[in-house]
Amino acid sequence: MGRALAEHDREGQRLRCGGRHLHQEDHPVSARPSWAGTRLSALTATLRWKAAFFIVVMCCFLATALGVLVHVVVGVQSEANARDAALGVLDDTVKAYIAGEPLARDAAVDPADLPAALRDMARRGERGTQLGRHNGRPTMWAVAPADGKALAIRQDYSERAAALRGLDRALIGSAGLAIALTLSVGLYTASGLTRRLRRTAQVARRISTGDLDARVDDPRGLRPVYAQDEAAAVATALDAMATSMQAKLHSEQRFTADVAHELRTPLTGLQMAAELLPPGRPTEMVQDRVQAMRRLAEDLLEISRLDAEVERADLDVHQLGPLSEQAIRATGLSVEVRVARDTRVETDRRRFERVLGNLVANAHKHGCPPVIVSVDGPVVTVRDHGDGYPDELLAQGPQRFRSRLGNGKRKGHGLGLTIALGQARVLGTTLRFSNAPEGGAVAELTVPPQPGP
Repeated sequence: MGRALAEHDREGQRLRCGGRHLHQEDHPVSARPSWAGTRLSALTATLRWKAAFFIVVMCCFLATALGVLVHVVVGVQSEANARDAALGVLDDTVKAYIAGEPLARDAAVDPADLPAALRDMARRGERGTQLGRHNGRPTMWAVAPADGKALAIRQDYSERAAALRGLDRALIGSAGLAIALTLSVGLYTASGLTRRLRRTAQVARRISTGDLDARVDDPRGLRPVYAQDEAAAVATALDAMATSMQAKLHSEQRFTADVAHELRTPLTGLQMAAELLPPGRPTEMVQDRVQAMRRLAEDLLEISRLDAEVERADLDVHQLGPLSEQAIRATGLSVEVRVARDTRVETDRRRFERVLGNLVANAHKHGCPPVIVSVDGPVVTVRDHGDGYPDELLAQGPQRFRSRLGNGKRKGHGLGLTIALGQARVLGTTLRFSNAPEGGAVAELTVPPQPGP
């Protein structure tokens, strides 16, 4: 009977710790865009490319409009001059025809290739001109009535047409040259602007990662003559924001350190007073709470030192497997240690034990057993079998005083993982948080290996 109840309890614990995995659904894997498409999208998203595209489009539009206008004006003027010249020759030809004189070589009565519209005009007793073709060459025709027939003369229009085509080629060449020059000047100007904006973006990213000493220091922002420079205004505003954030953060750090430091003295006295109380359950509860407050004050002091970046690691060479086992034994918690591949690393023993101890304590407090610590080369992995890290922790990292949810209740202050991450940075190690596909939280600590000789 007792064995059956124990088996039932273990089965219930397993369902409570891993039950959420029974409802997981497989998410379809979305198709990734090709490298070329991604590269093209990244290129076309830049301000430089947009400026180049705008310059080319506007230059092409203006060059086309100007070229068409010049072509039409010159063509109309050239055609009008040719008509006037043809009408002048036509008058002389009519006088010669009336006088009975022989017609010139370019004059004829009812020529076979005369445009039909001009032939009809002559038969109606009207005069007119039309640009047509004769023997495959452009020709200006002029016609006048003559005894019910069409007296026509023709003027070669080839030279004028060739001149118009030459003008078109000159317009296209000059337009291309103007576009190239305008594009070069525009890209040079846009490149200066984009370099300044990229510099501002890089500084903003450094500030977002915690480097509050980063500044753009755009010299244009300090000169009144550049007051209308938008890029300088953005850089100046970013520098001002970083300065304000840095001042507020330093004030907060000093306040936290002062409060934690001032709490140590009364807490020490309170602990000594609690030890004088008579043995019993109330005394144990008081001593437990006093000890928790002391740990909280010590954690706050440690965080304030980490924030102030005054901590320095005392590096030495250690064997990672035994060092991890010693750090786990110091916690007094039940942990399974697996050393797949040992190696020598360069680290600070005390800080490494602090990081690994906090990770193991967090796994015991918020996860479900078994808690497994694996050593594979320079990588130490802490794995539990609980509900895993919350999404906000995976997205933003550990946040102080943002406790995790457990069984519908908040527990912890979020300081353990924050200290672990801060000490890992002091050691120069990499600490990553993730969730295992089959369930459970995974913390992966990569320690720098021993430098070569």
